[in-house]
Amino acid sequence: MDTTFPDIIGQESAKRVLDFHIGGFKSTKVMPHLMFVAPKGCGKTTLAKAVARTLKGIDDAKRYFEINCSTIKNVKQFFNQLVIPIMQDRDATILFDEASEIPKDVSMAMLTILNPNSENRTSFSFEDYTVDFDFSRLSFMFATTETQSVFHALMDRLERVDLEEYSIDEMGQIVALNLDLDIEPKTLRDIAGVLRGNARAAQKMAHKIKSYCSQKNIKRFNYTHWQDLSRILNIFPLGLNVTEIQLLNILKDNKDCSLTNLSAKTGISKQAVQRDFEIYLQKHSLMEITTAGRNITAKGLDYLKLINLNDSDYSSPSEINA
Repeated sequence: MDTTFPDIIGQESAKRVLDFHIGGFKSTKVMPHLMFVAPKGCGKTTLAKAVARTLKGIDDAKRYFEINCSTIKNVKQFFNQLVIPIMQDRDATILFDEASEIPKDVSMAMLTILNPNSENRTSFSFEDYTVDFDFSRLSFMFATTETQSVFHALMDRLERVDLEEYSIDEMGQIVALNLDLDIEPKTLRDIAGVLRGNARAAQKMAHKIKSYCSQKNIKRFNYTHWQDLSRILNIFPLGLNVTEIQLLNILKDNKDCSLTNLSAKTGISKQAVQRDFEIYLQKHSLMEITTAGRNITAKGLDYLKLINLNDSDYSSPSEINA
């Protein structure tokens, strides 16, 4: 099936949804306001830019804008400092990234602007604040990793587009796309296995590989080079970071460990432990959570044995990726 986004790797389901809405827009000139939902690094902003180009023929930075919602303080600041100054006399598309950070009063104000049945979109009033602006000239898109934190009425007004975590093969394609040198297919797959499905991480890794090859005058990057680069940069199997390995070591030494104890031993808040570390460790069956507490699994113990080998016996990050 032909798609409007042939140059974008992966996200086939999301691209089908977007193709449908864009097809409707071409015949009706009506486009729903989109909410891209995905983990970090899954291409939300890349797809948003592609949609903007398709809808408005935007081929430069002058008509596409991204606003990080953590910078939004209140309704007046939102319009006076963020929206109106950059939108004057322009048909434009705005992507509101980290939409979970939008203050509730701003979310409520947005409901009026996003109302498809509103008869008047050339002015806006909220409490004691009024602004004259033709909002029909703007297209709004949103992106978040945390839909549960977005004002529910705002979510109801948006068309949700879910993005998927990239597969190992897709991550390899992204790495290769950002390299201008030869690389062995098996090595490419090994590299993809430590990138945690994150496209930005793939781009950064490609830059590191290019830097390594430039320093050593290498024209073809192979498995031995990858092992050496992994040693230099402390790249661990499955892309685990030092904190996640610390958590596994704590669990190894503390059976049925509580979340409170784990937080105290690491100095990391309980919420952050759950959100930023445990999910990934559970995904790869390195730890488990039961009613009794948190424990390392047999696979987790094997993982620690692998990375605790001395440097002379160092194994590639790929060896536990299966």
